[in-house]
Amino acid sequence: MIARGTTTRQHRSVLLDEAVDALLARDDGVYVDGTFGRGGHSRAILARLAPAGRLVAFDRDPEAVAEARTIDDPRFTIEHASFAEMRERLAALGIGRVHGVLLDLGVSSPQIDEPARGFSFRHDAPLDMRMDNTRGETAAEFLARADERTIAQVIRDYGEERFARQIARALVARREDGRPVRTTGELATLVAAVVKTREAGQDVATRTFQGLRILVNAELEALEQGLKAALELMEPGGRLVVITFHSLEDRIVKTFIAHESRDEPDRRVPFAPPRALRLHSLGRLRPSAAEVAANPRARSATMRVAERTAEGTER
Repeated sequence: MIARGTTTRQHRSVLLDEAVDALLARDDGVYVDGTFGRGGHSRAILARLAPAGRLVAFDRDPEAVAEARTIDDPRFTIEHASFAEMRERLAALGIGRVHGVLLDLGVSSPQIDEPARGFSFRHDAPLDMRMDNTRGETAAEFLARADERTIAQVIRDYGEERFARQIARALVARREDGRPVRTTGELATLVAAVVKTREAGQDVATRTFQGLRILVNAELEALEQGLKAALELMEPGGRLVVITFHSLEDRIVKTFIAHESRDEPDRRVPFAPPRALRLHSLGRLRPSAAEVAANPRARSATMRVAERTAEGTER
């Protein structure tokens, strides 16, 4: 059975074969692709699923959902929602357990390359940054209302930008002068005027844009919720595969897997038996030099894999 559909933009999923290899412990299972994007992973999974298999994909981006609906395959379902909602959405589909969950985090290449989406500082466009551009507050709207301290905190904590305070001060000063930042070009220019030093090969605006994007889309909160939902949904032997693109995401995934892979006792109840393990880490993987050369956006990717243990397993 072949999944049919024509992608509208060229997009190569990072660690495509490696992720699908790690995910598919069995070919007749039920799987979740938490971030459909432009369908690279979903199509590869469908190509290897048996007729009895099933794949449910999630995406907040209306354009990604429209692309997913071109796939003509009875084993495939697309949900216009965040993967943080997977438990409730799967229950509505009559699915209580799955055999694997894949989360490919970050922004897809088509989102970055489409100026109107406001994710990139390479084009001057409205400062939007919403993955679902039909709802929620834009980055420009946040900058128009937030105080200096809040803006600095977002850029520092989510963008890991050491000049966050100076950038926030400049943003508020411009706003008070009657010229609030409304476009990606305006924001990039302002950051470049404030930040005079940056790592080789990285644009000075990169960290500020990352911080605002993470805030607007509540990405870290969604990740934490999605990991918990995946763990509760997975059958014993099921695989959790997560591809991250910056240290904040990777730290959350690493900590989550490590915590669920330890049989540490509950310190509040010192004489209680150790908590049963729920995950077994299968390690991490970085893209090969050849993949990075072919797709420079893969250079910061890290893939972590874990397997769901049997209920009540102790090690």
